[in-house]
Amino acid sequence: MSSTTLLSEPMELSNKVKIKNRIFKSAMSEGLSTKNHLPNDQLLRLYKAWAEGGAGLVVTGNVMVDRRALGEPRNVVLEDDNNLSLFKKWANAGTKNNTQLWMQINHPGKQVFKGVVKEAVAPSAVPFESKLQRFFPLCRALTVLEIREIINRFAQTALLAKRAGFTGVQIHAAHGYLISQFLSPIHNKRMDEWGGPIENRFRFLSEIYLTMREKVGDDFPIGVKINSSDFSKAGFSEEESQFVIEKLDNLGVNLIEISGGTYEKPEMTGKNVKASTMKREAYFMDYAEKLKKKSNVPLVLTGGFRTLEGMEHALHENATDMIGLARPMAIYPNFPNLLMENDVPTLGISPVKTGLSFIDDRAMLELTWYSQQLERIAKGKATKPSFSPLLSLFLTLAKNGKEVFQQRRA
Repeated sequence: MSSTTLLSEPMELSNKVKIKNRIFKSAMSEGLSTKNHLPNDQLLRLYKAWAEGGAGLVVTGNVMVDRRALGEPRNVVLEDDNNLSLFKKWANAGTKNNTQLWMQINHPGKQVFKGVVKEAVAPSAVPFESKLQRFFPLCRALTVLEIREIINRFAQTALLAKRAGFTGVQIHAAHGYLISQFLSPIHNKRMDEWGGPIENRFRFLSEIYLTMREKVGDDFPIGVKINSSDFSKAGFSEEESQFVIEKLDNLGVNLIEISGGTYEKPEMTGKNVKASTMKREAYFMDYAEKLKKKSNVPLVLTGGFRTLEGMEHALHENATDMIGLARPMAIYPNFPNLLMENDVPTLGISPVKTGLSFIDDRAMLELTWYSQQLERIAKGKATKPSFSPLLSLFLTLAKNGKEVFQQRRA
């Protein structure tokens, strides 16, 4: 147990919120809702497994604030209290074993695939680069009234999550979704109070947080997931990210999760990561260390952690306050318990490759492969770490056709 001293140490976000250890199950899109975008027994079983697996804090896959704005066909949506009893069952399953369960709340903006929704909206009518745009409908710019409506929807979803029994919420402001689009000078070309300098581009996120805080009160935890940068020329930069996080700290945000990239520059998946960074395991550790020198807000670092030594080192060096895990927990839902027992399996998590370049270069099968692992857990089955990528491809095509590779998210 001595080697896991820091990882097993409790963390207090406030006098009323205590997390039992430093392991944070980061959000992964499950795609397991009912056709009406509601929680079901599969989601309950999946989150019960993660709660019993030992993580201190578990974050759900993105829950959308509007059924007219879906990132993928089986997103969960929480916009009213008509089926709140189902969300209460989900919260009850995910808070077992003294586990914190936070709902990740999101709006996809223009990152909505063709055929999933009727239209795409964004801060400005700026298309994606041509090789990506063919998968998305052309977007239109939001009106000011629509911006205000979406802000209120975020706050309403947070209130409903609290009423359902979730112990906190996370605002998804990363990975090129709507809030990330507002923060980006590439995607936000507005000339009003919502665009221009970073102070204005930050306004959408700050208004969401402040309106949410009014609804849920001071004691209910609110976290934010945000990019260290977009890794795009003239995009959302590290300096702008630091500015936003310092502002969020001043506003009272409880926990910041650091990620990076968008679906145009998918650094959050480990793509294009330098060998020196891989050696340190965490993809965004250099940025987190810089941030720690400027801000006191509690941080979660997600992406790349694979060994107990790497996690302990990051905590010991004060690069992060919590260790974010995603893909390891798609294969080993009890991975935190194994860490605490110092019985960590060898995580040979390598890119899922079929050998077919036209599939592998798009990296979409990898997302589907992990989704298949989540589905196995949700059905009460054991995961298959050695599951054949070619068999995964065959089963995916047999079940969904080739269109599935246009409708999956990280």
